[in-house]
Amino acid sequence: MTAVFENIQAAAPDSILGVTAKYLADPRLEKVNLGVGLYLDEKGKPKVLDVVRQEQKTLIESGLPNTYLPIRGLAAYRELTQKMVFGEHSDVVQSGRACTIQALGGTGAIKLAADFMRNVCGTTVGASSDPTWGNHDDIMRLSGLKVQKYRYYDAAHFGVDFFGMLEDVARLPSGAMPIFHSCCHNPTGYDMTIEQWAELLELCRSHGLVPLLDMAYQGFREGLEADAAAIRLFAESGLDFLVATSYSKSFGLYSERVGALTVVTQSKKQADAVTTRVEALARANYSNPPSFGSRIVAGVLSDSVKRALWEAELATMRDRIRSMRCALAEEMKKIGAKRDFSFITRQSGMFSFTGFSPEQMDRLANEFGIYAVRNGRICICGLNASNVAYVARAFADVL
Repeated sequence: MTAVFENIQAAAPDSILGVTAKYLADPRLEKVNLGVGLYLDEKGKPKVLDVVRQEQKTLIESGLPNTYLPIRGLAAYRELTQKMVFGEHSDVVQSGRACTIQALGGTGAIKLAADFMRNVCGTTVGASSDPTWGNHDDIMRLSGLKVQKYRYYDAAHFGVDFFGMLEDVARLPSGAMPIFHSCCHNPTGYDMTIEQWAELLELCRSHGLVPLLDMAYQGFREGLEADAAAIRLFAESGLDFLVATSYSKSFGLYSERVGALTVVTQSKKQADAVTTRVEALARANYSNPPSFGSRIVAGVLSDSVKRALWEAELATMRDRIRSMRCALAEEMKKIGAKRDFSFITRQSGMFSFTGFSPEQMDRLANEFGIYAVRNGRICICGLNASNVAYVARAFADVL
């Protein structure tokens, strides 16, 4: 009998998730994990937000039955997500010309978007920044899209190669779906200005592109309102576009898979039709989304007191990340490192692109027990007062 699976080769380990496995296997006491994509507190522990802990307790004590949610998800969660993304009084929200589907985290939202564009809209090309989050390209390919890259990171000037980006995006065929990071670009940490966003928007309009704006870090750059500025600019433009959002980071609900896909159309009639098509894709994939995480988010966002507490905790996380950026840059300056690391303070969000080569990243892991992705991305949340000086000395040593 022929063994059907005999010739299947093992897949390569995930470049991001594999970092933590190597860190845990390292027996050294002095080691640092800068690869993990979650928020850690000053003690290096995953943070459980106080307001989330209380809402979890309330939900458990309520004794709600574990019945199926509708395919499109919890109604209150979807409504509150739209208001969070576009603003409560946005025309997109008031007119009903956007449909929001609860998804399995931001990852699931991107997968739904790619499946919808390929299988319903007939799109054949997707695009992502160079570099981008490690899962973007795989998701698009698995959905049947041909992936093209556009320039983004300017290594020579530590910023965004905006003109290169415009040139590459302009070459995409009409109907293509470019993915743009709306704030806190992962992995570089460099964001565009609102003026650049406006120019990019007009390019999308003139070339018939249907962008997907990925916002996994709302609230981690400047604040909830400011971080949604690019998306709200697109919403006011009348352009058709998609938005993938996630509460994994901002609520610390990583394992609950709490995300959403929003499709912005020209009318409520179009939005209603799109909803049914995305629902059909979800039904054939995972059927129904989980309820616990979405009920936590809805419970917090629908209560003014709880929401204020959440926003205060989110601000604390944002401020700690900023302080660690400044601390690392200051330590590098203090020890006279060969490279000026002040650029790291001009980046935003949880991640930073250091500019280190794969060989330098290997040295950091092998010689110093400092683990991160080989492309040079580090998670700033892995830094704290007790390890930032050690990390700075190691960085300086491999320069």
